[in-house]
Amino acid sequence: MMSSLNIEEIYKILPQRFPFVMIDRVTELEPRKKVVALKNVSYNEEFFAGHFPNNPVMPGVLIIEAMAQASIILFCGGKDACADKKLIYYLGAVKTRFMHPVVPGDQLIITVEPLKIISRAAIVKAKVQVLDKEVASAEISLVAK
Repeated sequence: MMSSLNIEEIYKILPQRFPFVMIDRVTELEPRKKVVALKNVSYNEEFFAGHFPNNPVMPGVLIIEAMAQASIILFCGGKDACADKKLIYYLGAVKTRFMHPVVPGDQLIITVEPLKIISRAAIVKAKVQVLDKEVASAEISLVAK
């Protein structure tokens, strides 16, 4: 069953809070099979002040964080599955490729699918697109405790 999540529902799942939530909306959620999430990149983001003045580029580590947060949503598999468990997530190996810079005005389309999910861990593949152009991809391992 496919569904979507708004920001309030995302906050019930993710342990991160403002200003570190990197997911604005989930447009597709097929529990433990696929997540498609959006991040709107605004010129008002605080990190653009120093990365880089007069040439704003979204830091790669924040793109990885967006993929990791979408991975948590995939791992949880639903709106309330992890909400009251107060899990802490640890990233293991992250193999990432960056193909193009992300700049103000871009909308990240983050797609995450599992390679393997067990009770307290997962390995996923993630990709980030802006329009039809792939800007980053990763294989991410995470553990929930």
